[in-house]
Amino acid sequence: MKFFLDSAKADEIRYARDMWNIDGVTSNPRHVRNSGKPFLTAIRDIAREFEGTGKPISVEVNPHHLTAEAMVEEAVKLASMSPNFVIKLPATEAGYRALWTLSERGIRVNLTLVFSAMQALQAARLGATFVSPFVGWKEANGEEISHLVQEIVTIYRNYHFKTEVLVAAVRNARQIVEAAVAGAHIVTAGFDVFKEAFDNPYTAMGLKRFSDSWDATPYE
Repeated sequence: MKFFLDSAKADEIRYARDMWNIDGVTSNPRHVRNSGKPFLTAIRDIAREFEGTGKPISVEVNPHHLTAEAMVEEAVKLASMSPNFVIKLPATEAGYRALWTLSERGIRVNLTLVFSAMQALQAARLGATFVSPFVGWKEANGEEISHLVQEIVTIYRNYHFKTEVLVAAVRNARQIVEAAVAGAHIVTAGFDVFKEAFDNPYTAMGLKRFSDSWDATPYE
């Protein structure tokens, strides 16, 4: 399974790259706002962190675009800025139409805001590189999420789709593990989620015990 960082903050991205060997980055308008930088500045800075690596960076078109034509126009501009960029489009009718056009032009697309297996099926049919089912939002609103990722993975295997399942809106280590068990190709999560997921209080407890024993034992 690949791990993507969900962020537009250069310091978080750099840390995740150097300490965790992160496999890619996803961003959205909220993350860019939190970076404190203009949109184009923020995504150019991210691209520089992964220059020459081939690791994908998902950048989202203006969410105000209501037509496929407007989405395609901006997507072409963004894709030309970096070979790492993958264009995020929403799972709307216009988004699907833009996906179809872009995939025929060889521009990679991450279809985002996916909340059903049916949406994911159409994304794969039209040539999406990634599809991003959101699990955290659904669970936060009391919806059952355990079967969503499994259904998408099963459908893709049934029909040999090349689209990768990128589980998004992940809020904790348990959701990362559940996505892995279901066979998802990728999870994307925020910096703090990964930071906590890689840690465990029992590891710290065991290290303390071993350190105490080490200190109480002559080395030679």
